[in-house]
Amino acid sequence: MSRNSRRSREERARMELYSSQGRDQAVKIDGPLRRGVFLLPATITSIGLLSGFYSMISAVSGHFEVAAVMIVIAFVCDGLDGRIARASRTSSQFGVEYDSLSDVVAFGVAPAMLAYSWALRPIGSLGIGVGGFFVLCSALRLARFNVQTATADKSRFVGLPVPGAAAMIAALVLAYSYFELDSPRTLCTFMVPITLTLGGLMISRVPYPSFKTIKLEKRAQIELVITMMVCAAMLFAMPQLTAFLLAAAYVLSGPWLMIRGERLSAKVSVLRPVAAKPHDANGSAPQPDAARSTRSLRDHQPAQH
Repeated sequence: MSRNSRRSREERARMELYSSQGRDQAVKIDGPLRRGVFLLPATITSIGLLSGFYSMISAVSGHFEVAAVMIVIAFVCDGLDGRIARASRTSSQFGVEYDSLSDVVAFGVAPAMLAYSWALRPIGSLGIGVGGFFVLCSALRLARFNVQTATADKSRFVGLPVPGAAAMIAALVLAYSYFELDSPRTLCTFMVPITLTLGGLMISRVPYPSFKTIKLEKRAQIELVITMMVCAAMLFAMPQLTAFLLAAAYVLSGPWLMIRGERLSAKVSVLRPVAAKPHDANGSAPQPDAARSTRSLRDHQPAQH
């Protein structure tokens, strides 16, 4: 009996030894794996940022179609990085701020430079002003989104999203190339009001559909599946024309919702005062606790612009 009990104790000790070794290996593996998963959304954001930069280089060089395609690539990256971060639970405040800065370049400066180099250059200073207005509105739109993202309606955007406005300019370039048009004067005449309208829609309170509430893991309706299949087939057959139709449909969806009577009320004031930080007896602000800061960054959930 004592021999059996001794054998059982030895087996339990052996099992505890194996389990402790497994935990140590899990800790060793989990660290690099966690860092690798955390870097994936930031890498996708970086690709979008570099795509916007290359779009500007292409626009200056006169390769307008390449510049438009780079904006489309940045658009795809902007949709992927947030979803991957939320799915892998690696969201952080750093990722939110980095994504906003990337959007200013890829969807603010890059499309404005493309519009100027492609269509607005003949009117000189006026074209620079129109492009600058687009950049300014995109930055204001992103700043308002960051302030109101905690209380915003998840099913609606307040104003035209910055990626949507940039995609519209890129789609116009692709459609112009698809129809092989060659009328610089007419192009300049139309692009001035279009660029100003896109900038105004970004800073407006026009409601726009948000696709953040769509759950890909749930079963979709047959109508939605058929629509997605038709759009995919059209993108494969006529990518330039289809991109223009999709972008135009989304830009017009906001005014259509407003015509139907939908309104958005401001839940959070954009210009609300910021509470002053407490100071110690020496007059310096207290340093935040490192563990608390790390935990708050890890628990923060970003939203898609």
